Amino acid sequence: MQATAYTYDPESRSGQVLLDDGTPVPFDAAAFDAGGLRLLRPGQRVRIETEAGTEGKADGEADGEAGAGGGTRGAGLRITLVTLQTF
Repeated sequence: MQATAYTYDPESRSGQVLLDDGTPVPFDAAAFDAGGLRLLRPGQRVRIETEAGTEGKADGEADGEAGAGGGTRGAGLRITLVTLQTF
């Protein structure tokens, strides 16, 4: 899934990305470290990998996809990897 870097704190190595629908989703240091990056600037396009968070996901729903039932796309997502988007 693609997103745009929104905030990043180099001291904690955590921040937020914006999904293409404008939903902010936080990431922690483990997700940042998994991507092998040293720095992230707001506005950079990134590739993220996610897994269901505390709210879970519908049967048959792929990681990072919203179900047909609606709701906020980023709700319940936990980012497990943040890396730069390459074309």
